Amino acid sequence: MKSKTKILIVDDELINLDFFSVMLGKLGFDVEKAENGEDALEKTKAFLPDLIVLDNIMPKLSGWEVTKILKRDEAFSDVRHIPIIMLSAMDDVKDKIEGFQLGIEDYITKPFNFSEVLVRIKAVLRHKDFAEQIARREHRLVLSRDLNKSLEECVKKVKKPLKDLLREAKKQGGGARAAALEKLIEEAENALVLVEKAGDDAARAEARDKVLREGEISLKDLDEQYHRHFDGA
Repeated sequence: MKSKTKILIVDDELINLDFFSVMLGKLGFDVEKAENGEDALEKTKAFLPDLIVLDNIMPKLSGWEVTKILKRDEAFSDVRHIPIIMLSAMDDVKDKIEGFQLGIEDYITKPFNFSEVLVRIKAVLRHKDFAEQIARREHRLVLSRDLNKSLEECVKKVKKPLKDLLREAKKQGGGARAAALEKLIEEAENALVLVEKAGDDAARAEARDKVLREGEISLKDLDEQYHRHFDGA
């Protein structure tokens, strides 16, 4: 049975925590709550959420500070990949850009509409799943390519001694032994063609996935481009 998607909600306002916990829980998510930034760091490590919904203005550590720690501190490198949606009462473009530059996936301005939040949560989770699928596929392709290379080298090594044996068998009059060796050499050559083709197919598929990954343009990328463009204007 597929496990529930885990979401960590971080907000110092208990009414927001309870609201998210109830609403997302009813929708089938496994929800954990944190009331401040320090609590968020501890629960991220313990709970290992699939997504963090993080308020910006909080006591002890702000959302920006929590994000910096999660994305840049080596002590949290094992959870760096977890996507973050930032909640903030600030609606300044530069504040949003700062958040994206820190590594958040999306930014929602308070007061928020739950329907919008839910849509954004699902969009971020879909993007996360898509990225993980590509990463797993790339890993399998690399393994396949390495295996094909090993098989290719193995077949090439086998062919030479087989040909040497065939020459000796023909010197001794050929016969059934020579015919068997010729058959083995033919099969080795056919296997080599298949292995080389499989290796080429794996390399092309890996290249396609790389282009697909590099070609993704997220909201974060667009905001960074916007920032560079207008700062340089």
